[in-house]
Amino acid sequence: MMTPRPIGIDLFSGAGGLSLGFEQAGFDVVAAVEIDPIHAAIHKFNFPECTVIPRTVIGLSGQEIRELANIRDRSVEVVFGGAPCQGFSLMGQRVLDDPRNALVREFVRIVSELDASYFVFENVKGLTVGQHKRFLDELIGAFRTVGYRVQLPWRVLNASFYGVPQDRERLFLLGAKEGLSLPDYPCPTTRPAGSKRSLFDLPQGPSCRDALGDLPDVEKFPQLFEDDCVLTDEWMAPSEYAKELRCAQSSAWHYGYRRRWQPNLLTSSMRTVHTQVSRRRFAETGLGDVEPISRFFKLAGNGISNTLRAGTDSARGAFTSPRPIHYKYARCITVREMARLHGFPDWFRFHQRKWHGARQIGNAVPPPLGRAIAIEIRKILGGKPCKPVRILGLGDPALLRMGMTRAAEYWGIKVPIGRRDRRSGVRKRSQAEIEAVRLATVGA
Repeated sequence: MMTPRPIGIDLFSGAGGLSLGFEQAGFDVVAAVEIDPIHAAIHKFNFPECTVIPRTVIGLSGQEIRELANIRDRSVEVVFGGAPCQGFSLMGQRVLDDPRNALVREFVRIVSELDASYFVFENVKGLTVGQHKRFLDELIGAFRTVGYRVQLPWRVLNASFYGVPQDRERLFLLGAKEGLSLPDYPCPTTRPAGSKRSLFDLPQGPSCRDALGDLPDVEKFPQLFEDDCVLTDEWMAPSEYAKELRCAQSSAWHYGYRRRWQPNLLTSSMRTVHTQVSRRRFAETGLGDVEPISRFFKLAGNGISNTLRAGTDSARGAFTSPRPIHYKYARCITVREMARLHGFPDWFRFHQRKWHGARQIGNAVPPPLGRAIAIEIRKILGGKPCKPVRILGLGDPALLRMGMTRAAEYWGIKVPIGRRDRRSGVRKRSQAEIEAVRLATVGA
């Protein structure tokens, strides 16, 4: 009889970077909690058998999660997620008592109520700097209060050391219930592309060219101005890294479930309209430099990407995310190209709109890094991971196109996020004004 796969639960799941990493390490992610109905819809599309709970964690009990996920009294091996942390400015009081950090307290509570064997808490590197270290001390104390130990010293991990072509540092806390062995942090497996050989004597990881070089040129497809996908045979020879993301070998699925998908369908690739002025500026920017007007980073083919960011949240009225400039083409990279630089496989889909898709990637843990962490927990659990036999279909493509109102209606909830305000109070300079300043500078 086949041993059941260990259970994982994803809090603050977003599109599901950690969900995918844990699935590939041999876990069944049975529930994902995500307040944003658009992100919840994308998670549902890619993980059709996972129970998506489209609500805040505040007031959500461990028992409710068990009932909704239909896991009854089964043991929960791991709870993982990255709770937003905001309250660091109040002096003379406990940081965790700041109301803005309620979500962090809820993470601790849910781990305890689910009686999870292990947990993984992910957050920004900034929590480790200056006065913010006080927050970590209080958080570790909160876990101890409910019966959990934390692996110390805590670690900041860079995805570029785990086979991802991106300079991305994140804090991780790994913890275990009292009486259980603590998992180790994963050892680096690669050195960043373009770095010196002496760095730990690790093999060089994938470069931006390795990640993007086989993808069809989106500018050949006018339909990508209106849609985000197109069937094409114009794929070029893939690198070993690209073969992995295209699932060219069965090993690329690791211990996750295979998906039914169209390998020749280029997805998440809606084009951006760039003016000729913007294209000239992008072309003039050196590889690995920052374009001075947009402040966009230009990728170097033999190097790695800068940190891919989600951009300003909806409450601040942003409608674009800062996407790097392609190393070969005078344009910003597409959402699919972002996904390649993040370690998402090509079958994994994102929202059709560039802003939402880029936001989903920028907020996600790169799946290869999530998998490396999950493997360490899997080692503690013992036993050999099993490769699933079943092949899963993906969800309804309509889930990829829903706006906020439609997504909320789909889940039967109220819109949890206020309407975005396009008015920032600052007038954006026109291209003509920018060009006039440039010409004046050149003539001076």
